[in-house]
This record gives sequence, structure tokens and C-alpha cells, in this order.
Amino acid sequence: MTEALYTGLIAIALLLCIAGLGVPIAFAIGLVGAGGMYLTVGVTYTIITFQSLPYATASEYAFAVIPMFVLMGAIAAASGIVTELYGAVNRWLEGVRGGLFMATTVASAGFAAISGSTVVNAAMFTRIALPEMMRLGYHKGVSAGCIAAAGTFAALIPPSLTFVIFGILTEQSIGALFMAGILPGLLTAAFYIAFVPLMVRLRPGWAPPTIDTSTFKEKFLGLKGLWPMLALVFIVLGGIYTGITPPTAAGALGAVGALFIAIARRRITTSGVWDSFKQTAELTSVLFILIISGLLFSRFLVISGFVTDLTDLVINSGLSAEGFLVVMVLMYLVLGMFIDPLSMLVMTVPFIFPVVVGFGMDPIWFGVILTKMIEIAVITPPVGLNLFAVVSASEGRVSIGDMYFGILPFVAIELIVLLILILFPIISLYLPQTMM
Repeated sequence: MTEALYTGLIAIALLLCIAGLGVPIAFAIGLVGAGGMYLTVGVTYTIITFQSLPYATASEYAFAVIPMFVLMGAIAAASGIVTELYGAVNRWLEGVRGGLFMATTVASAGFAAISGSTVVNAAMFTRIALPEMMRLGYHKGVSAGCIAAAGTFAALIPPSLTFVIFGILTEQSIGALFMAGILPGLLTAAFYIAFVPLMVRLRPGWAPPTIDTSTFKEKFLGLKGLWPMLALVFIVLGGIYTGITPPTAAGALGAVGALFIAIARRRITTSGVWDSFKQTAELTSVLFILIISGLLFSRFLVISGFVTDLTDLVINSGLSAEGFLVVMVLMYLVLGMFIDPLSMLVMTVPFIFPVVVGFGMDPIWFGVILTKMIEIAVITPPVGLNLFAVVSASEGRVSIGDMYFGILPFVAIELIVLLILILFPIISLYLPQTMM
């Protein structure tokens, strides 16, 4: 093993130790990256990097896509678009046994198309759907598991913050990544919906018999709750797919569109708009600190020679591309027990992506597979982030033990979908290959 490999492995181990002590992961990554850079190339290069990298990153026009999509999701949530979406879907499924599981799945997929954060998605539907599920006698653990798992759709269905950061770190087209996530995201939602009837037949106690209380007229009129979400999806994804707007401009149009819809329908107050801007500023600041730290760490791994030596070691070890993917799945399942998804992405992509390129894998397809692996990691016990987001948002209705039990069926579904996406890359690559 070369000196560069020893240096990189020590840095990664030190990073995990510092994060394990409770230091925020962004500062842990930045601290290790800065220290490693100083020891590798000296103080002058390190100071120059600290002077140039943060400004170059924060002032990059393409990165404006992050606050725009965050703002669009915040306004959509504050204006009640999500609640209307869930109500409209629920009316059509209320007569089906397990209908609330299906409604949560469909509505989460819809909100994912105007959000971008898995945690926000899970917390939002915990407040909207969980009380109704428990009132009707649904199993609280499985209900919470459904909400936590469906919340991960926001990682695949664009506008996904995971894809944005992956694209930034690897210099891949964010628009192509967005398109690549659509069919895998919809496939996952379809598997959830198909699984629910089987699940409630095998375990009748998990979902009680239901009665359809809405007339056809009420169902039809309830569809008007879908148009705000559909309009935003058309503006954002339609513009990117046709090539009319790049992702940054599409995000800006989506944010303005969400605000215009909310004001036109009188569904948001001045304080609601202000709160949305505050939430956007807070989350964007956190994300940019994380990205800058990740780029700093990535630069250290490159100049130390770790990336080059690791790529050569893995490719020449006799390990196949399939074997490499298996190792990565196991690694992310372990990391997901301790680290949030975006931090995992920033911490691991700098040394994993060059190996992927070395194996000749398609970068866009790999972005989808990586996102799916991270998505599974955040709902895997014992410390999946989405699990704790749901337990916290449930305000004592659900215990962590209930959550661990209820999430297991959905983890199994996710693993099946992951296998399908690995075996059939065309699912991820069809839309990027046809976009204009």
C-alpha cells in the first residue's frame, strides 16, 4: 500500500472519529481536509485555497439552483399545496383497504416533485397523514414506516438536492441527473402501491376495512387540489426536459410560480412568505458550508495522490464492477446508521466517483444508484435519519421501537428496486438520452 493510500485512509478514519465526537459533519470534513492539505502541500497552498474556494463556490451561477428549489418547496408547504394534494388523492383511495398507505405514497411522490429534501418530506407527511391513519385504526408502526420510506422519494424525483450536490461534486449535468431520477422514483412509488394490497391481505390488522364516504362529485371537485403541483412540475421539469430552461432558471421560475400561485389563491400570509425566505436562507447556508467543506476535502484527496492510487488499487485488485457495487451498498448501509444523506454524499463521492469512472460505469446511471443507496441508508435501523425525523414529528404518537418494526417491509421493497435499477440501466438513462 502506498503512502498516499495510508494518508487518505488515516484522514477518513480521523474524519469519522471527529464526527463521532459530535462535531458537525461539515466542520469535521473541512477540518480534516484543511489539516491534510497543510501537511501535504504546505501553508501557502492551503491559505490560497481558503481564500479562493469559498467565494468561487458561493458565487458560481449554477449553484443558485439550490436556494431556488429550497424556496419553491418552502412556499409550497406554507401555502397548503401539500395538504390539498394529500386530500385529493385520499378521496379517490379512501374506499380501498390500505388506501391511506397508497395516498401517502402518491402524495409524497407529488410533493417530492416540488421539494427536494427527504427529511422535510417525511416530517411534513407525519403531521398530515399520521393522525388520520391512527384515527382510523391503522398500525402506527407501519404507518410511520410508510411515511418515512415515501419521504425518500425526494432524493430521486427532481428537484432533488442530492442530485444537485452530486452534480456539483462530479461536474455532471444536473439537468440530466434530474431526468434520470424520474423513472426510478416513479418505479419505487409503483412498487409501494403494488405491495400494499398484498401487505394488508397477509396482515389484516395493519389496515382496517374502510368505507368510501365521498361521492363521485366530491372526488372530481377534489382534483382541483392537484393543479398547483402539476403546474409547478410542468414549469420546472418541462422546461429542463425540453431544453427551454437550464436547471437554475427552472428553479427560479418554480419559486416565482409557487409564490404567484400562493398569493393568487390567498393561501399564504406575509409572515408565511417571510418564514419561507428564512427557512431557505438557513438551509442554503448549511448546504453551502457542507459543499465547500466537501470540495476542500476532495481537493486534499486529489493532491495527496490518494484518489489516483485508490483507483488503481481497486481496478487492479480483480474486483469486478458488480462486486464493487455490492461493497458500496454495504458501506452505505453502515454509514447511514450514523450520518445524514447529504453528508454521506459529500464525504464519500470524492474517492468513490473516480473508481466508478475507472470501471467505465455511466456517471449519470451511477448517480441514480448512489442516490438510491443513500435513500435506503436513511431508513435503515438503528439510526436512519428519516426514522428519527418521523418519530420527532409524531410528537410522541410513535416510539422508535414502532418505527423499527414498521420500516422493515419498505426497506425490503427498496432493495428489490435497487437490484432492478442495477440490472436495467436503461430505466435511469432513457429520459436523459431523449432530453433536448
